[in-house]
Amino acid sequence: MDSYDDRGVGDGDGRVAGLDSGTVPEPRSEARNEASAAPRTGPGSEAGPAPDRRTGPDRRTGPDRRTGPDRRTGPDVSTGPDVSTGPDPVAGAAPRAGMAGLSFPYQVAAAVALSVIGLLTCVQLAMVFLHVAPSNTLTKQHGKAVDQWVYPEFEQNWKLFAPNPLQQNIAVHVRAEIAAADGRRTTPWMNLSGEDGEAIRGNLLPSHVQQNELRRGWDFYLGSHDDRNRANGLRGTLSEQYMRRIVMLRLGEHDYGGTVERIQIRSEVRSVAAPAWSDEKISVKPSYRVLPWWTVTAADLPEGSADQKETDQ
Repeated sequence: MDSYDDRGVGDGDGRVAGLDSGTVPEPRSEARNEASAAPRTGPGSEAGPAPDRRTGPDRRTGPDRRTGPDRRTGPDVSTGPDVSTGPDPVAGAAPRAGMAGLSFPYQVAAAVALSVIGLLTCVQLAMVFLHVAPSNTLTKQHGKAVDQWVYPEFEQNWKLFAPNPLQQNIAVHVRAEIAAADGRRTTPWMNLSGEDGEAIRGNLLPSHVQQNELRRGWDFYLGSHDDRNRANGLRGTLSEQYMRRIVMLRLGEHDYGGTVERIQIRSEVRSVAAPAWSDEKISVKPSYRVLPWWTVTAADLPEGSADQKETDQ
């Protein structure tokens, strides 16, 4: 094998002379220079050396993501189908909702029904307002009509504009006439309101019956009777029956050794004393309202009681 010296290629020292004078650069440095000197073209260029793996395709010259399809513009919505006009009536109209979907006679009937309901609502609100409002010209002229509308279904036991608070302590008492084997006797007065007070005092969750049954029943009686205990129509009779049943239910919790033949109810009213810092003089002596004796009937007894069974038999 001939050496470079034999072929006259080198100078004898192993170096290869170029076309011009000087030495040939090393292959690695030459390839590196060629790669650095190659033009940076995209993948679609016709010719050119392979891209340097260390550098790769220039990502900066790739497709500009910012210049892609503009999401803000997108398809022109303004030129799309007109939503406000709805589908083409020729292709088929969409079904109507609400009253618009009804035929004309039904639309008229629905409109009349809604008008009647609205009118009744306004009348109801006006009547209840006049009922709870203080005395005025309208209530003086049309008070009877207002009461006929309100009672008994829409009764209100409150007034507008901060009514005066209750300034009296009212207690309901009862006594009974007992028929026993040794004869008839009358029991002492029993304080029914006091029993309710004892059940409520210290009770975190008192029942509605303990708080309001006896009190509301007595108010019902007073509102439907005059000062001589004469009933004012049907409400007076109902209030008497209600009070009898309440009293007999309470007496059933006690054993008097006989049968209750008659009962008598009274109320004890005491005015609330004035505070210590007030100069007002208020009498705290009790005043009583005593009702006549009522004969107990089977309708006055609680359901399932022994007395009622014997009476029914």
